[in-house]
Amino acid sequence: MKNYLNTEYRIIPKSLRLLFGSIFLFLNCATEEALPVTADFSLEIVDGDYSIPVLVSIKNTTEGGEDFLWDFGNGNPNTSTDKQPGIIAYDEHGTYTIRLEASNEDGSFNSKEMTITLADAITIGFEPTIIENNYAPMKVEINNTTLGATSYIWTFEGGSPSSSNEQHPSNVIFNEPGEHIIGLQASNGQDVFQTQETVTVAPYLEAFFSYEFPFEDDDFQVPFTLNMNNESISATSYMWTIENGQPQTTTEQNPQIVLSTPGTYTIQLEATNGKETKTKTENITVYANTNLRTIENIKLGINTAHSNNTLGAFFSTTTREVYTKDQVTETNGSLIDIVFFGLNSTFTFNKFITPNEAASSTFDAIPNATHTQFINLQESCACSASLSSSQFDNMQDDSLLSELDIEETDQGLEDFDDSLLPRIILFENQQGIKGAIKIKEFVTDGQNSYVLVDIKMQKEAY
Repeated sequence: MKNYLNTEYRIIPKSLRLLFGSIFLFLNCATEEALPVTADFSLEIVDGDYSIPVLVSIKNTTEGGEDFLWDFGNGNPNTSTDKQPGIIAYDEHGTYTIRLEASNEDGSFNSKEMTITLADAITIGFEPTIIENNYAPMKVEINNTTLGATSYIWTFEGGSPSSSNEQHPSNVIFNEPGEHIIGLQASNGQDVFQTQETVTVAPYLEAFFSYEFPFEDDDFQVPFTLNMNNESISATSYMWTIENGQPQTTTEQNPQIVLSTPGTYTIQLEATNGKETKTKTENITVYANTNLRTIENIKLGINTAHSNNTLGAFFSTTTREVYTKDQVTETNGSLIDIVFFGLNSTFTFNKFITPNEAASSTFDAIPNATHTQFINLQESCACSASLSSSQFDNMQDDSLLSELDIEETDQGLEDFDDSLLPRIILFENQQGIKGAIKIKEFVTDGQNSYVLVDIKMQKEAY
């Protein structure tokens, strides 16, 4: 049997027992802390579509919260106590504040607000309009066709001003020729779009011209015809002034001008584009009409040169060209009025013959050939016509030629050799134009041998 008499007992007063219990409970509670709340959420426009109604998806990312109160600022719905309210609809574009209040059973509380701008989708575009014309200084006005934007930033490369925030900028000036970029940045407070257009300023105004004249007027003798080539740049209208010319003034772009009196003429072109005017002047001198044309250093080949198509024996005083065998056509045949027959490179047998009898001298027949009268041998022609080499050289007008009576005789049509140099051959073509051929040299070059001649002839027959 256990001996309880020897056991030692300690009796604790009741008041101490209560005190120890309170202390234990306090220490136990002090080790537990309240759970904090961090309110947070994110927003996303459904499908990026801002058309009405605008649908906004809300995702709650709050930490520590158990109870929630949402305020959607005139959204549909206006409020919610759901943790994840889902999609809120807004029936009008505008700026809205969304607020979340979050709490838990420990008494923790936190809130967050987020502002969202629901704007129209932007359709960006603009049309630059050039006022008057595109010559410097070029003025441009802008028709802004952008939809859905609330602010604009314009840049004008090389323009004045260089930038603008206006919706429809006007009076933008570009002074430098070339391409200039107009840039637009449009925003609705949330999205930003950009576009650009290019405008071109025309080159600086310049007045300039050249002229051409008919082939037969290359001696600058009156009447002299000028065909003006207006090469002005960036001009819209013109004024020509030619004192004593015909006409004396004209506004044609490329006029034809006739100068009928010998002398020096000043041709002036005034070009304008409505913004500025530039002037170009040039002098031209024309001479009295001698009715004498001089053609120098013509090479007429012997028969083999003509047949081999190296040096022709046919000549046209109209085109001033020598033709070989293969160059004769239906078109130019009627223009050929001189035919040279050179038998060989020793020049023992030579003569000029009429084109319509070329076939009688081993040549092919000339199509549409005409008749030219020749005097090959003045010394034995038994005719009145006569012209010396010195007279040929000193001829300044057609007075001597006009007095000649060119008459074909058998003696005059005979052949000649190279024993006389220079030799003068007289002719009169089918149009009645008289002339003289001066053989200056007999050039020996085998099958390509030729005679070198000058021609003086009337420009017009009397």
